[in-house]
Amino acid sequence: MAFWNLKTLDLQPFRTGITSRAELGDHLIMAYMEIAAGEEDSGHLHPHDQCGVVMAGRIEMFIGTERRLLGVNESYFIPAGELHGWKTFDEPAMLLDISSKHPEL
Repeated sequence: MAFWNLKTLDLQPFRTGITSRAELGDHLIMAYMEIAAGEEDSGHLHPHDQCGVVMAGRIEMFIGTERRLLGVNESYFIPAGELHGWKTFDEPAMLLDISSKHPEL
C-alpha cells in the first residue's frame, strides 16, 4: 500500500500492549503504532537506524544514556546498535516510526 490515512488505519496486534500497521520495503520499514497506557520496554537494540514522531499522547524514551519525555510533534532518532527503550503513562502513545531494514530481516 502506498498511502495511509492515519485516522482510519486498521491496526493489528503486534505484541502485548501494542497494535500497529507496518509496510516493509526493500530498505525501509514504516510503522504506525499505538502503545497502550502503562506499558514499558526496559531496553533493546537492533542493527538498524530508527526514527519517529509522536502523533498523540506522551512517551518517555531513553537512547543510550539520554532520557526524554516526548509529546505530540516531538521526534527521536536511534542509531543502529544503540540501547533504547520507552514507557507510557496514563494514556496511549501513537507513533509514526521509520526504520532502515537490515538485510537479515
